[in-house]
Amino acid sequence: MATDLETALLDLAQKHGRYKANAYRFTLEAVRFTVQNLGETRHVTGEELLDGIRRLALERFGPMAKTVFEQWGITRTEDFGEIVFQLVDEGLLGKTEQDKLSDFARGYDFTEAFERNFDWLARIVPDPPGRKP
Repeated sequence: MATDLETALLDLAQKHGRYKANAYRFTLEAVRFTVQNLGETRHVTGEELLDGIRRLALERFGPMAKTVFEQWGITRTEDFGEIVFQLVDEGLLGKTEQDKLSDFARGYDFTEAFERNFDWLARIVPDPPGRKP
């Protein structure tokens, strides 16, 4: 990331004091990840972004995703909504008139999404027989 973006993320973390700079950085990366996986460049909804966050977090951090997020000050999907809207306020992300903070409410339970449903077998055996894609 560009140095000025890094500085902006550090300033944002210091300004709000609730989330670490890595939380903002990861959220921006998750937006790019989500758009890339949609196969077209367009605005993503809160629901789509939450799914992208979950998928990227599992890919990067595996079952430690919940712990990593907790270290960054994130304990629920609503926190990602707060981060997104702070990024919007700083001009680092855009939004539409339809976007609301409530789009991120009750997205998923972190324990369920990152620990209980973690596919350990896929980490050990990439394509086990009989596994549904």
